[in-house]
Amino acid sequence: MKHFFNISLSVIIGCILMTSCGSSKKVVYLQDIQPNVSMILQEAQAIRLQPGDKISIVIHARDREVVRDFNLLDGSGEGNGQHSLYTVDDRGNIDMPVLGPIKAEGLTRQELSNTIKYRLIESELVRSPTVVVEYADLGYYFLGELSGRKAIERDHITLLEALSEAGDLPLTASRDNILVLRTEKGVQTPYRVSLLNVHDLYSSPVYYIQQNDIIYIEPILVKRNQANVHGSTFYTYGFWTSMASFAISLILLLTK
Repeated sequence: MKHFFNISLSVIIGCILMTSCGSSKKVVYLQDIQPNVSMILQEAQAIRLQPGDKISIVIHARDREVVRDFNLLDGSGEGNGQHSLYTVDDRGNIDMPVLGPIKAEGLTRQELSNTIKYRLIESELVRSPTVVVEYADLGYYFLGELSGRKAIERDHITLLEALSEAGDLPLTASRDNILVLRTEKGVQTPYRVSLLNVHDLYSSPVYYIQQNDIIYIEPILVKRNQANVHGSTFYTYGFWTSMASFAISLILLLTK
């Protein structure tokens, strides 16, 4: 009887260890990273403007009257600092007062700022201008175990930073099969990336997030099976809980 008890107890412990170890291996980020070993990262991919993007452009100069026509004000015209937005049109241009159409598609904020500054100086319209370009309505999206939209406010943002700003992944989220849908020039491309492997993550084309990226976080197998009435109960938490409870009850019954 004691031998049977030991076998049953071993089975229970084995089931618990199997489920806990199996899940922990899928939770820890960058599992193969080596301490004190430097890694060469890919070149930072800056946000580049696309048709439909909204940006704010403000031009500063010593003579405020000179730049007044370039800075679009709100409908009140009171000059209260609330500048209206420029939208990159289908041709990839923005249409600025006096300067006219300026190509913006494919440019970073700094590149567009330099282009406008050059046009102002070349046309001898403004001396020593300062051009400030800000993102007005750019963002990326989460679906699945994370959901919502996050605004883009800086030029570079990595996938890890994006997940951190969203509050990190819950334990029910799969970390080894992140899906990122990226649309460029009307073509959507799916990318798969694992957060468990250093090389897979750091070398991925979606390591740096772009505007309008859709990041789908799928649930782990256990949660998928729990949500599916036809799923295999062998993989569910409820199955192992029931088995453990049954084994304990059986042991108590036989050892009385």
